[in-house]
Amino acid sequence: MLHTLIVGMGRSGQGLHLPALARVRAAAPGLLARTPVVAVDPFRPPAGVPGVVAAGSLEEAARLRPPARTVVHLCTPPGARASVLAGLARLGYRKIIVEKPLAVDLAGLVDVARIRRRWDLDVTVVTHWLDSALTRRLRAAVHGGRHGELRRIEVIQNKPRFTRSAAAQDHPTAFDVELPHALAVVLSLAGGARITAASWDDMVVEPLRIPRLGRARLRLDHFTGTRTEIDSDLTSPVRERRITLEFDRAVLVGHYPCSEADHTAQLRVVQAGREVARSVFTDDAFAAFLRGVYARYAGPAAGLHRTLPVQVDTVRLLTEAKRLCALQGTGTLRREEVHDAVR
Repeated sequence: MLHTLIVGMGRSGQGLHLPALARVRAAAPGLLARTPVVAVDPFRPPAGVPGVVAAGSLEEAARLRPPARTVVHLCTPPGARASVLAGLARLGYRKIIVEKPLAVDLAGLVDVARIRRRWDLDVTVVTHWLDSALTRRLRAAVHGGRHGELRRIEVIQNKPRFTRSAAAQDHPTAFDVELPHALAVVLSLAGGARITAASWDDMVVEPLRIPRLGRARLRLDHFTGTRTEIDSDLTSPVRERRITLEFDRAVLVGHYPCSEADHTAQLRVVQAGREVARSVFTDDAFAAFLRGVYARYAGPAAGLHRTLPVQVDTVRLLTEAKRLCALQGTGTLRREEVHDAVR
């Protein structure tokens, strides 16, 4: 059985990873060790959290649980990821789940890749949208060919994020918050792509203006011929995670769960001359993702996680999108071809 170390007890660590681990423990009793989760966070000491033992440092955590039999959940801001990853590696940790995005730029990506190769780390990026029941149904529709060719994808990611953005600069732009999830999904559905347009907007909440954290938009041309538009608005008054797939003979509209409050997804299939088919189903994607990762880590030789190449491509494309936005100015959506996109 595997132990757990959470590094960073903010929104992701305490609000998402910890509750999902409890659901995994309940669903698969023999997978996780019965010992309490160890948590390290110098800025948010996890005092009094049920089922958690606080450690003052990574070194203390390594003394509490054997690193070789411990899965690390690295939930620190992406800008400081490489240094923490190197510290974990030196202490003997090899099984590491990293919150998205893997890095915020190509320099950070190179640093992470170098550390991973040097210490032979088994890094898994949080990609639970790829393990979502909704995504699996969409993937089956694409591969099955029943509705014809996939022509267009649209993803809408709306949620109000004023308080968190004002309180902590843990993500430098709106491209780094929700959009990595959507980009990974569309790359898995339609294949590699090049950027045709990108834009970002500031977040304005009286009396503050927070640069680049209001809204991010991205347009892609996939090498398969599919076109994608992703719009992530962190100033929206409502929450919505909607994906639309337009085929030759049908339109599929899916809604991902919006929060930890409800793990339910919906899918509508619209076809000319037919009644709209609507399905509602359980979709606890994060718990399913963690259960799969722990099961893989518990095996004799885990190997490279299947989604790591997708996450690397995601970082490359988002880096290019941010470069385009910086060149063309805030709020402008222009077309510009990118020659070094994902191949």
